[in-house]
Amino acid sequence: MYRVLLLEDDINIVELLTIHLNDLGCEVVPAMNGQNGLSMAMEQSFDLIILDLMLPGMNGMEVCRRIRQTDRHTPILILSAKSEEIDKVVGLETGADDYLTKPFSIREFIARVKVIFRRKEDYVPAQDAAAMSSIIRFAGLVIDTDKRKVTLNDTRVDLSPKEFDLITLLASHPGKSYSRKHLLNLVWGYDFEGYEHTVNSHINRLRGKIEEDISNPKFILTTWGVGYRFNEEL
Repeated sequence: MYRVLLLEDDINIVELLTIHLNDLGCEVVPAMNGQNGLSMAMEQSFDLIILDLMLPGMNGMEVCRRIRQTDRHTPILILSAKSEEIDKVVGLETGADDYLTKPFSIREFIARVKVIFRRKEDYVPAQDAAAMSSIIRFAGLVIDTDKRKVTLNDTRVDLSPKEFDLITLLASHPGKSYSRKHLLNLVWGYDFEGYEHTVNSHINRLRGKIEEDISNPKFILTTWGVGYRFNEEL
């Protein structure tokens, strides 16, 4: 049975989603206040957090950001009446794994939840790399997948959760080119077109932290017409 934390202040939506999540074999723990929901997320273990953005006490974006400061793995699905592209991009870059705009169909909601659970069970980039080797080394760059720690020439590099997942995935498969859409799907768990610039912005920030010359990168290379790859010649 999956445990789902449902942060939503509309009781009708809570009741509706609870019925369908129960049908999927989920135990639903509701919270109608952002601060209370954040406390639950910090104190208990969940397989999925469903998060409305417009919450009393603390808005959902801040809840998501605070959760990601200490919990980098629990999937977060944002529900929001905000349908602008920038809102979705900000939600994903804050740490959400998926974003569903209200009003939504129950069929689509169930499909999104199933995809999140399937990815949670089948593939997490950093965990996949850790199964092969907990330490990845390339020319002064060291990635410790167990500790989620990256050092460059013995100096620690502070990365966001998504930046760490990106570099771990790429470095685990040197020479393999990934399209932006594929990276979006694997790292963010979001397989819809239109958000590839999210990948670009994360790659640019990542290069800024590990490359000596971002105009002539050594580690993360661009495969023109495709996407990105890790330099297999290091």
